[in-house]
Amino acid sequence: MLSARPKVAELVFQLYGRVLHPELFEIQCSRTIDRGGYAATVAITNAGHLVTWRKDGLTLTEVAAGTSQPLPQKRRLLSHRLNGERSDRMECRGGGSYQMCFQLERVAPEVFWAFQEELAAEGRKHGLLHHFSASGRLATGALSWINIETRASGLSVQAFHTFPDDHAIVKSQSLFELP
Repeated sequence: MLSARPKVAELVFQLYGRVLHPELFEIQCSRTIDRGGYAATVAITNAGHLVTWRKDGLTLTEVAAGTSQPLPQKRRLLSHRLNGERSDRMECRGGGSYQMCFQLERVAPEVFWAFQEELAAEGRKHGLLHHFSASGRLATGALSWINIETRASGLSVQAFHTFPDDHAIVKSQSLFELP
């Protein structure tokens, strides 16, 4: 089990066509959604996030985790190192689709701290928010905020994860669409 947030350079963004056991992750907070046509669980983990989306026997699980996280290879559909910018799309059986994009941005310290304050303020209003303990070197720890939008046609998930030691911000957006 992951006991501390990994370095931003060790992150990987993956998609599975199966459920991943929650015991593999140190979950900080989560929310379950049942929108009639689909069900989803969205969670903030120590490394990033975990989203499991289900619709009529189809299961997709998105995870942002560290490369040292022991995750299965079986039914892994996508895997990308979290660096720079990337987008991808998959068509699913039954006509549904999955789209994602992410960006790793390293910024000046003053920009980083201002952005982190904005995320904290927005997270207090809605979505999932978790403040991590400081690493010891800095007085303020990382934070993760996930904005969830449920629609009849699918689920939109925006995730922001900060890494104060590196003045880095990971931003991702995913869309799980019904046919």
